[in-house]
Parts: sequence; structure tokens; C-alpha cells
Amino acid sequence: MNASIRDRLDRPMRDLRISVTDRCNFRCTYCMPKEMFGNGYAFVPKEELLSNDEMIRLVRLFVRLGVKKIRLTGGEPLLRTKLNELIEQIAAVDGVEDIALTTNGLLLRQYGKGLYDAGLRRLNISLDALTPDVFGRMNGRGIDPARILDHIDFAAQLGFDIKVNMVVQKGVNDAEIIPMADYCKEQKWTLRLIEFMDVGNDNGWSHERVTTKREMLQLLMQEYELEPEEPERFGEVAQYYRYRQSQARIGFIASVSEPFCSSCTRMRLSSEGKLYTCLFASNGFDLRNMMRGGSTNEELLEAIKKVWLQRTDRYSDERTEYAAKERKKIGMSYIGG
Repeated sequence: MNASIRDRLDRPMRDLRISVTDRCNFRCTYCMPKEMFGNGYAFVPKEELLSNDEMIRLVRLFVRLGVKKIRLTGGEPLLRTKLNELIEQIAAVDGVEDIALTTNGLLLRQYGKGLYDAGLRRLNISLDALTPDVFGRMNGRGIDPARILDHIDFAAQLGFDIKVNMVVQKGVNDAEIIPMADYCKEQKWTLRLIEFMDVGNDNGWSHERVTTKREMLQLLMQEYELEPEEPERFGEVAQYYRYRQSQARIGFIASVSEPFCSSCTRMRLSSEGKLYTCLFASNGFDLRNMMRGGSTNEELLEAIKKVWLQRTDRYSDERTEYAAKERKKIGMSYIGG
């Protein structure tokens, strides 16, 4: 059983995003604002997190249902102990074609070589500005972008394929688009510009704070000649452009202005074993309790299949200002970006 199952909108399940921890060492304003996630914030207790063995068991089952790509997220995934062992085990699962990891990059010098030796080859690294005070405010910890750039360079030298993720907010860091594009183009890192999204209910989102893909592209076209690329596969999230006469690329994730719900192939697993069918979901299905309650693999397979087969999510297609503010949604730090 390796053929992808399809939901009610005929979307195959091909990608699994696993949040390995809900903890993070940043307090980014669009994800974990420090006003909401202070020193006394109650994260998921360690004993309630899925173990590596439990995660691997589920990965094997998802692969049987058609999943080919695994992405590890958080929180900040490098805060999870024995992450290298988890990656090594995932890489050994027959049918997994690609493993990637999303990180803020702060711990890459400490853990990067171990990740690479375990079989990881692709990193998405968050960096929202090159100006120190802008980035320091956005990450909520005053961390200087030079530290992250140094760690990205270290990872690139190890051999990682690098993508840099920049969440763009109007009036906050939109002036950083050209400097970031210049820097990443020179380094031959792929920059991905992400529209500010209403993930969770704590980031003060509004349409007025969104810099759209069209606006970003118009700005970039004043500086560069960009040529659009065809999507590499069904379900590709980013729209990529190549700099003319260069191998460097730049991408856009336009979830707000140009939603891609119709081609979404992603299932999401939280660090405590709850299954979500959308980044903007309100409720999840508890797989951990099934596993710890003695459910067989076949019972787990049937439960996962049922969740996907009943899926009708298309939140970004239907987004309204009211829904963005009033609908209860799971937080980005809990479910992964």
C-alpha cells in the first residue's frame, strides 16, 4: 500500500510535517510573541511528547499511505534531544524520498555536522532582516543577524542545500527585501519571501500588514530581471523565479493573496501526537493515545486514512478578516510552520 490516498477535494497525501517540539529559543512576533509566551508559559511536558520510536512507527505508516517527503519543524527542532538519531531512522525508512528541516539557525554550529552525518541534506533557515535592530525586534530576543548568517555559512560549507525563509510584514521589514535578495543572490542561497499569515490567534494579523507577492515581485523587478520557473511537482508551495544569467533563485509563498489550497498535499503531526490537516486547523486527531492504548498498526492506518479521506480544508481560499481574528486556530509554534 503505497499509492497516495485522496481527500474529498481529490488531493493526495504526499508530505508529512512533524513538529518535534513546541519549545523555541526565539520569540518571533509573528509566531511566539513574548507577551503571550513568557517565562512561565506551560509547554508540553516531556512525557507527553512522542518518543523517537513512536514517531518512526507513524512515519512508516504514513509512507504506506503515500507520503514521500518528511519535514521536521518545531518550535525550534534543534532543541529536541536525540534529533540526529530520529533523522537517521527516518532516512532508513524505505519509501522516504526526501527529509528537510526548518530551523532558526541559532544552534547550527553546535549541531549541524551531526545532522549532516545523520543523513539530512536540506535546511530551511528563518531570517527576516539584515538590519540588527529590525531583526532583533522581530525575533524577540535581540539576536543579531550576523550570528545567523555565520551559522548559515557554516551549514552551507558542510554541504547542506540552503533555503532562507523571510516572513514579510508591511511597515516592519518590507524595506529589507532588496538587501536580503542581494545577499542571498550573492551567496547563491534561495530566498523565499513569505506573506504574513494569520497562523494562530496571537500575532495581530490583518490584511493591512500583508505585503503581497505581487507587491514584492514588482519591487524586485525594478532591480533584477527575473524569469518564472515551472513548479517541480504537484503541491509545490513556493512560486520560484530565477535571476537572469544566474543560477540563483528567489521564491514566494503567497498563502494570503494567491492561496494554494487546491494542491495542498500536507498532513501535520504535533510533537504530542495530534494529527492536523491544515496549518490553520482548530482541532487535531490524537494518535498518541491510540498508540499508548495498544492500537495495532492496522488500526492506526485506518484512523489516519479516515482523517485524510474526510478532509475538506481550504481555509486560505475562504479567509476573511473576521475568520482570521475570531476563528480559534492552533499556534504555529505548536503545529510547525
